[in-house]
Amino acid sequence: MKIHFFHDVIGQSAIVDPIAVRKLIANLLRKEGKKLGEINITFTSNKHILEVNRRFLNHNYYTDIITFNSCVKNVISGDLLISIDQVAINARKYKIDRERELIRVILHGILHLAGYNDSNENEIKVIRKKEDTYLCGL
Repeated sequence: MKIHFFHDVIGQSAIVDPIAVRKLIANLLRKEGKKLGEINITFTSNKHILEVNRRFLNHNYYTDIITFNSCVKNVISGDLLISIDQVAINARKYKIDRERELIRVILHGILHLAGYNDSNENEIKVIRKKEDTYLCGL
């Protein structure tokens, strides 16, 4: 598989099991009828994600994930930039395990690459249901 994990915060250790995440992504792509291209997953800080959000998306707020889509037809490729700070905040807010929330955010980004959006209430319901479905594979 061509799924790469990066950490751009000094001292940051692996916070998910890469083998388990790769299996979840492979399962998702298979069920969605997509092929794996090249996916880079970078774990970063709130500070960095805010800078990227301002620079590339003209958004002035923190988010848990920014997805850059490089897909060509049915081949899923792209970059997921994930704020581990924001994931930790979300996990505390929703009273769930941080690792599970992180995996949900990764699946959310992969679903974006697979063509799902979350621009309105209906799209949000669809993508959340997909997240829940694929999280059951844990």
